[in-house]
Amino acid sequence: MITTPTPSMLRALPAEHRHRLMRLGREVSFPQGARLFEEGSRADRFWIIRTGTVELDMHVPGRRAAVIETLHHNELVGWSWLFAPHVWHLGAEATTPVRTYEFNATTVRLMCQDDPAMGSAIALWVGDVLAHRLRSARTRLLDLYAPYGADGNV
Repeated sequence: MITTPTPSMLRALPAEHRHRLMRLGREVSFPQGARLFEEGSRADRFWIIRTGTVELDMHVPGRRAAVIETLHHNELVGWSWLFAPHVWHLGAEATTPVRTYEFNATTVRLMCQDDPAMGSAIALWVGDVLAHRLRSARTRLLDLYAPYGADGNV
């Protein structure tokens, strides 16, 4: 399977917007095994990974959580903070020790509201990440749960 990388903030945002956003970030670390957030909980922050790996997972009734994607350096952890009702649609766990930049979602949303060009750039970046994650989730769930040899034909 050919996969495309998650859109990086470094490539997605113009330098001016990237620098303004990064001024709002604070350095945070998570030990291996720490849950960054749980599916269904309040999405009030997001992270950009500096070092380490984070797995995104999805609750599947009657089964273990399905790992949807593994995130690495410079990737966005969390998109639900941008869209109402601001509730996580997936869960996230540090699979190694992780260092991140953490951002307060309310502060970033207000900044985007005050600067429509920045808001548009961030919305496009997060939208690209969201589209990528939906494709990854679909592919992963088909890999895990589709009947062997399922090709759409009966």
